[in-house]
Amino acid sequence: MKNARDIIKRPVITERTSDFMMNKRYVFEVDIRANKTAIKQAVEEIFKVKVTSVNTMRVAGKPKRQGRHSGYTSEWKKAIVQLSEDSKELEFFETV
Repeated sequence: MKNARDIIKRPVITERTSDFMMNKRYVFEVDIRANKTAIKQAVEEIFKVKVTSVNTMRVAGKPKRQGRHSGYTSEWKKAIVQLSEDSKELEFFETV
């Protein structure tokens, strides 16, 4: 894990995570090998904010079928990041 952009892949934007954003909690898809300390440092480096806590979870792959062929989607890791009260909010949709 050399680069912060290798750790943080993308934000996860759903209805539930939009409700989290009101309380300065943000959800990101992260590298499956990243730990909480590396995720915290990466978010602070990329967005220039102060992180108070990080919760992580692994999301299992779902079974999928294409005709007679079956398999699984890739498993991935999700991180819920809580920012401090004095940190600025992150803007994912600047044109909305």
